[in-house]
Amino acid sequence: MDEIHFLQSQSLFGGLTNTELNRILPFLKEVKFKKDEFILKEGEINDKLYLIYKGSVEISKHYSKKKQHHDKQIIVLHTGDTFGEMEVIDIQPCIASVKTIEPTTILTLSSRDLHQISKENLKTFTLIIMNLAREISRRLRRMDELAAASI
Repeated sequence: MDEIHFLQSQSLFGGLTNTELNRILPFLKEVKFKKDEFILKEGEINDKLYLIYKGSVEISKHYSKKKQHHDKQIIVLHTGDTFGEMEVIDIQPCIASVKTIEPTTILTLSSRDLHQISKENLKTFTLIIMNLAREISRRLRRMDELAAASI
């Protein structure tokens, strides 16, 4: 696995040098999931950021309508996409569920790992957090467009 090359191509690690990427590589944990396996469930506590290394996942939200319970697919994410950003930033339970739709390999980075990175190299930490903020902002803009289009 050419992890450094993969990380260089991801917006989450934009602006980081090879040296900085090599420093954070030991913090990334690789986890493999089978098809139709839940990675996160809505309402659970999460302290990790997830980067899809291979595969794809479905993000869904639970809702009730006329006393019936439903799950609504929000989006499908693929290799290179991230999820879990909000929970790492605001330390709240998951707002949606994440389930694999094929065998999937994920790289995780915990909030503890981010804290350790901040102690070891504040510049690297700052770039990662800024990249996270940009991703959250992009998603918020897309949701604003969808909300405006549905009015």
